[in-house]
Amino acid sequence: MIVKKILSLAASIIKLFIIILLFSSNTKAAEKNIKYYSNDKGILSLMYHRFNEDKYPSTNIQMNVFKQQIEIIKSLNYNFYDPKDLEKNFNTVKTEKKILITIDDAFSSFYDVAWPYLKKEKIPFILFVSTETIGKNGYMTWSQIKELEKENKAYIGNHSHTHDYLVDFKNEEFINDIQTASTIFNNELGYNPIFFSYPFGEYSGFIKEYISKNFKFSFGQHSGVIDINKDRHELPRFPINEKYGNMKRFKFLINLNPLEYKFLYPEEKYLTKNDNPPKFVVEFFKEQKNLNNINCFSDEGGKWEKSNISFYQNSLKLNFREKYNFRRGRINCSLNDDGVWRWFGIQFSVEQN
Repeated sequence: MIVKKILSLAASIIKLFIIILLFSSNTKAAEKNIKYYSNDKGILSLMYHRFNEDKYPSTNIQMNVFKQQIEIIKSLNYNFYDPKDLEKNFNTVKTEKKILITIDDAFSSFYDVAWPYLKKEKIPFILFVSTETIGKNGYMTWSQIKELEKENKAYIGNHSHTHDYLVDFKNEEFINDIQTASTIFNNELGYNPIFFSYPFGEYSGFIKEYISKNFKFSFGQHSGVIDINKDRHELPRFPINEKYGNMKRFKFLINLNPLEYKFLYPEEKYLTKNDNPPKFVVEFFKEQKNLNNINCFSDEGGKWEKSNISFYQNSLKLNFREKYNFRRGRINCSLNDDGVWRWFGIQFSVEQN
């Protein structure tokens, strides 16, 4: 019995040492955060793709459902966020929640079906464009994009040239892809957008570093609510489609608040075979309440299950069951904070070769 207690104590000390080591070795990354608890109401960003294209349920939303979702937002008195304000007040605490609409890929169905409605309702949005497909069957043309871009509520974002799996590219190939897209934007619109969206939400440390030097804001495909402590080049969005667009889910997520954190390890979101599964630690702010109410779920091993988590002071450590075996792995954590639901999500890209 005494030996077991000694071993248990030793294990706890080792875990504590690992957490301290992870944070101390990543001071530079932590300094990028504002590092104070703000109780920011946040910006909740929604991601759409196709409209009324029944053949693609994983990326499609029916227009009548989209209109119902917009009405829900209005009924809750949430204002739509104008993307130009990101430059002005990203570091300003939002006392009221805002909703940001984003659309990826510039499919023709967006122009034909959703764009007239958004224009009529004067709802701002970002349309993320992959330059290689523009003008091809099923996609918008440059003439249509320019028509949108003239409106003061419509903003264009860069979504790469090929919309390929950029993490599979060699560094030179990746840079060439982004430079090709930027050149086309400059030729067609006269500027390269300040907004970028990672195709499939996938990026490595190298990709993020390059994008951060060439764009002001970058969006992924992990769920969560933007607050002043979030990395402006890892901005979360909730994907909305036929599978994940039912009204019950939508009403829940649209009311979510940010789950702020001071630091998250690992900063590298591309997992090789040597670091899969990763060592995952989140440091929260000491002012935050009810941290013991946090629940996390992960899809490692190809199935969503509740994660085994442990706390030391304000730090959460997630103990993985097994490796991620698909090309993308996700973690979602939620907190019932005295009736206020808070949320953040993380997506990893997983080496396939």
